[in-house]
Amino acid sequence: MPDGGGELRLKQRGSEFSIMLGTIELMNSRLSGSEEALARLSYERIQKHARPHMLIGGLGMGFTLRAALGVLPADAKVTVGELVPSVVSWARGPMAEVFAGCLDDARVVIKEGDVGRLIQASAAAYDAILLDVDNGPEGLTRKANDDLYSIAGLRAARKALRPNGVLSVWSSAPDAGFTRRLREAGFAVEELSVRASTKGRGARHVIWMATKER
Repeated sequence: MPDGGGELRLKQRGSEFSIMLGTIELMNSRLSGSEEALARLSYERIQKHARPHMLIGGLGMGFTLRAALGVLPADAKVTVGELVPSVVSWARGPMAEVFAGCLDDARVVIKEGDVGRLIQASAAAYDAILLDVDNGPEGLTRKANDDLYSIAGLRAARKALRPNGVLSVWSSAPDAGFTRRLREAGFAVEELSVRASTKGRGARHVIWMATKER
């Protein structure tokens, strides 16, 4: 990782891929349900917005990006912020079949770097900001990710959203403190429980839908 936060490894067994941090599996190509739900639920809340612009924090295995492209209109724009250059290289190389050409979609722009900096540099730029960074608000891979989920980080995200925009956050587990911080930052908050598997089985993950109501 660029800031010395550890080493990510890509593992493959047949058609299955895993991204590992040490002995911890961060993601697996078999489990995409909650990441896809992140995109679908976000779009449901901005579908009346003209020419929507969506910012996705974290490319991962492209589950959220592919799901977003499946529902967004032709005149939409999707900016993806990915900190680790190797993740982008894997998407275009060994995992190209998993990504199914979505990086070549004309609506997509990939920005290699910290998504937090993209947010900090923006004002009323996005209709939706989707954060699938780290393991959720409780940082696992990179301590600096905590800034994204702090009061200051959440207020920066709110500033970067257009009126009635939504900040959507994926997490592997609930976090009551994070829900409180979202409300303190001025969002109307929904906390949703979704299955990790597209088949409706397996572990449950959490998605926060935080709306900027004005």
